[in-house]
Amino acid sequence: MTEDSASPRPLPGGLPRRTMLAGAAAAVLTPAAVALTGTSALAAPGGRGAGETHRITMYAEDLGDGRVGYGLAPGQATIPGPVLEMYEGDTMEITLVNTTDRSLSIHPHGVLYETTSDGSPFNDSFNGPGETRTYVWRTTTETSMGRVSRPGSAGYWHYHDHAMGTPHGTGGLQAGLYGALIVRRRGDVLPDRQFTVVFNGMLINNASAPHTPMFEARLGETVEFICIGHGDMFHTFHLHAHRWANTRTGYLEGPRDSSEVIDNKDLNPGSSFGFQVVAGEGVGAGAWMYHCHVQFHSDGGMAGVFLVRNEDGSMPAGAQAAIDRFHEHEGGHGN
Repeated sequence: MTEDSASPRPLPGGLPRRTMLAGAAAAVLTPAAVALTGTSALAAPGGRGAGETHRITMYAEDLGDGRVGYGLAPGQATIPGPVLEMYEGDTMEITLVNTTDRSLSIHPHGVLYETTSDGSPFNDSFNGPGETRTYVWRTTTETSMGRVSRPGSAGYWHYHDHAMGTPHGTGGLQAGLYGALIVRRRGDVLPDRQFTVVFNGMLINNASAPHTPMFEARLGETVEFICIGHGDMFHTFHLHAHRWANTRTGYLEGPRDSSEVIDNKDLNPGSSFGFQVVAGEGVGAGAWMYHCHVQFHSDGGMAGVFLVRNEDGSMPAGAQAAIDRFHEHEGGHGN
């Protein structure tokens, strides 16, 4: 199983070729990501800014075997759902079509919304069976207050159901109703490849090794991981042979930035973070493991493969044998 954004080429405005949103129109290029066109207005300094409003329709669909997912078109639901992206100052209006026979919703983290867009039964904000409802999410830019500033909305966030099974959406989360939400700041580095990793109970993207996703990139490509936690268990996310800064973006802000550099970070229920790495930088192409570093979790199947191919796309020496061993030993072991 591979989640792989096809080699993106820059669009006007420097944004990668994923899914484009322009006002009310959405052109779907891949079901895994939603990006904005380069026509989005720059957010004004301070306050909410003068961003663009993006209107999309999402579909919640049964996928069989107790699984339910979100998608950008009928028949395109996935687990995780599509990556939704905005710039600070933008607004997103999501019309959610519930095609199932159960109540569900969509609830975001990290952005602003009224009680009518809360996505929880507590505020009578959800889709009944077969119903359609619109949710409005807003973002802000950083606001200067003299010596200090109020933070804007930029960050690696997420969205999920908050109504199926219980008033907290426990059934929906178990079924796969979740996805990544990114609010970028103008000037942020945009990736070549983008992957969502969700630790949910003892599963990764609702799967267990050896059926966990194998993420693929080519040597030297910029790869973005969005990591999300759900369920009832403590986890940590570890990526072999790659490091990132423990900052909003995963980058250091210059040679004097003393932020710690890490390769393992807590990923617990409701939390999320993201970072970018250069695939194989300093270590070369190969099959690299990612996994939860709680040992009985990785032994129990919470592990997967990050395959860094050669620059020409060919399989590096030893990689296929490593992948075969991973499948033979299922969860495997990692340090």
